[in-house]
Amino acid sequence: MTLSIGNDHAGTEYKFAILKYLKDKGYEVINHGTDSKDSADYPDFVHPVAEDVENEKATFGIIVCGSGNGANMTVNKHQGIRSALCWNKEIVELAREHNNANVLSIPARFTALPQVLEMVDTFLNTEFEGGRHQRRISKIPIGC
Repeated sequence: MTLSIGNDHAGTEYKFAILKYLKDKGYEVINHGTDSKDSADYPDFVHPVAEDVENEKATFGIIVCGSGNGANMTVNKHQGIRSALCWNKEIVELAREHNNANVLSIPARFTALPQVLEMVDTFLNTEFEGGRHQRRISKIPIGC
């Protein structure tokens, strides 16, 4: 499985930890994030993640910024993206089971690193339930 990751300056530390965690588990990761803690604009780093998922270069995306909100709003502008802003594993689980989220948005300033790694693991190992949830997801894109 290939994953795509993007982050701004607030998410750099977590991005490095997530990269190590994923690579140790054998995942391929496309890194679009900044490696610096110097101020950076999150859209520059998360649009490419959304494009990777939309174009099937990556199965899932992970984005990290300070609150998770700006990055989440940005990637959700892409038609094929269902990004979920999550701050604990229970919300991650529901985002996958009920919403078939394909991007996980992490608020670096409001989560602890062990919690984030647990969230990433939950995101990657929780299946979409389908059924009534698919009907609802089909209504998300504009014009449906």
